[in-house]
This record gives sequence, C-alpha cells and structure tokens, in this order.
Amino acid sequence: MSASLIRKTLDSRATWSTLALRLPIGLTFMAHGAQKLFGMFGGYGLEGTAQWMASIGLEPGFLMALLAGSAEFFGGLAILIGLFTRPAALVLAFTMLMAIFSVHFENGLFLANNGYEFGLALLAASVSLLMSGAGNLALDNQLKRRFS
Repeated sequence: MSASLIRKTLDSRATWSTLALRLPIGLTFMAHGAQKLFGMFGGYGLEGTAQWMASIGLEPGFLMALLAGSAEFFGGLAILIGLFTRPAALVLAFTMLMAIFSVHFENGLFLANNGYEFGLALLAASVSLLMSGAGNLALDNQLKRRFS
C-alpha cells in the first residue's frame, strides 16, 4: 500500500466535534459486539447469536455471528480510539445496512416495533465518520505523521 493512500485514509479535516461522535458510537458498537461475541450485557454470545442468525436465514450462522460481532466490537474499538477510523466506519456502515435490511426494515421505523431507527442512527454516524475521519485526539493522527 502506498504511503500516499495511507495518508489519505488517515487524513481528517474534522476538529474536536468528531471526538464527541466517536466516543459514544465506539462504545455503543463495542457493547453490541460484546453481546454477540461474549454474551456480555444480556447478549447470547457467539453460539446463541449464530443460532439466531441461522434461524433468520443468515447462513452460515456461526460465520455471520462472528463477522457481525467482530465488526461491531473491533470496529467500535477502532472508532473509539481513532485508529483506522475511515476503514472501520466503512465496515460498520455495511454491517448496519445488513442489520437494517435483514432484520429490522420489515418492522418499520420505530424501535418499539423492532424497527430500524437505531440501526439508521448508527449507520448515519458511521457514514459521518467515514466522510470526516477521526478528527483530533486520534491515533490516526500519529500514524499520519509517520507516513508524512
């Protein structure tokens, strides 16, 4: 990978405002990933999530649970610390699109009906971070300096 591409990926025009978005979004994604992978916070863990995913047609269930849980947990961690923020946000945006259209869309907008409003909010935050980059107080800035 060329140094120029790495610099462009890590570049950010945002300031402190992005930090206000990264912290709660990163923590939220990590918590949801921890539910899927480790059974924390009332989640079903990898086996339970795999069975549920298989039951709704997302096969193979174990792989889908592993991919979704890993994207959310590790992508959320990356967003939280501002490390490879744009690639993490891209993966998380795709994950939210999958969740919206495979699980929630048929239930309508509202969360009370298991709708897609929460997934849509997480999708919007992910796309915002994809476009803006990490902003200030992010490890991406340290990496960018190394490739400058």
